[in-house]
Amino acid sequence: MSKAVKAAGLHGDDAYFDRLFSYFQSHLDEPVLELRALERSVLLLKTNRQAYIVKGYSSIRKLKIQEAFTATLKKEGFPHTYVFLQPSAKDQLFFEGNYLGFMEYIPQHRTTFSFQTNDNRREGLELLQQFHHVTGSFETRYKRLLPKANLLGKWVERYKLFFSNYLFLKHFLSESFLSDLNSWAAWSLRGMETNALFFQKGPVVILHGDVAHHNFLRSKHGKLYLIDFDLINIGPAVIDYIQYANRILPHLDWSVEKLLNLQQMKTYENDKAFLYALTYPADIFREWNRVVREKSYFDQYKIQQVIDLTVRQFYARKNFIKQIKRIVS
Repeated sequence: MSKAVKAAGLHGDDAYFDRLFSYFQSHLDEPVLELRALERSVLLLKTNRQAYIVKGYSSIRKLKIQEAFTATLKKEGFPHTYVFLQPSAKDQLFFEGNYLGFMEYIPQHRTTFSFQTNDNRREGLELLQQFHHVTGSFETRYKRLLPKANLLGKWVERYKLFFSNYLFLKHFLSESFLSDLNSWAAWSLRGMETNALFFQKGPVVILHGDVAHHNFLRSKHGKLYLIDFDLINIGPAVIDYIQYANRILPHLDWSVEKLLNLQQMKTYENDKAFLYALTYPADIFREWNRVVREKSYFDQYKIQQVIDLTVRQFYARKNFIKQIKRIVS
């Protein structure tokens, strides 16, 4: 039996992974061959029977919702995701505060999915649209289990948190940059609030909630999968599309025309609330708030990444917002 443990990207030192490896050895009826960290809190576990993706959940309720949701997705006609598996163990596995879920392992393509190419952006949108179509058929079953989407409330809190760290931010960003960010966010939130009914109308679906590129997985056979449903919630599909737009705009050079050429985005080109939401600097606020929350301000690499995100396309973003304001007016 061999043992491979890779700690990069996860909480815990080598001793933690040694304990975890020993735990799997003693609680699984399948001999453990390999344990490896893939990313934060996600492990690849190989036994003599098969490979699993292992993820920890803070409560048994959260784990059971994920198991039920992915099973429902498959049953209702969305094959582009994983299912949870039951390894040979006597009881539900629980390790140092986490209930462990075991998912199907999908080997990845040598070329990972990214938003850098037009084909990938369109394919990701089509898969997301298919996901909404399927979840719209069974969202009523999850109404009592999942939270309702509240994009405006979430973004108001993110805005407040960002500017509560103003004195810290001044060490890294000029006051003119911070002033522009404040102006853009305030304008966006006012417009969203004025048109708040927009975010409550339309067919209700189960939203993915985190349509970052790393939650689209290309299998080694070329099939695209949607993964990681930790943030699922209930609301109109446009909320996922707004987040998707925010993720891909840097790869479109902040072009209004290129964005609205995408079929799913063009649907909303005359909706003011959608246009207001596009101007909110969600990515900048999210990443700076994360730096403060995780206290990674002494990590020069991380800080430089967030500064680059803020500054690199700042003026392209500024021009994009001017165009949106002209359209809204």
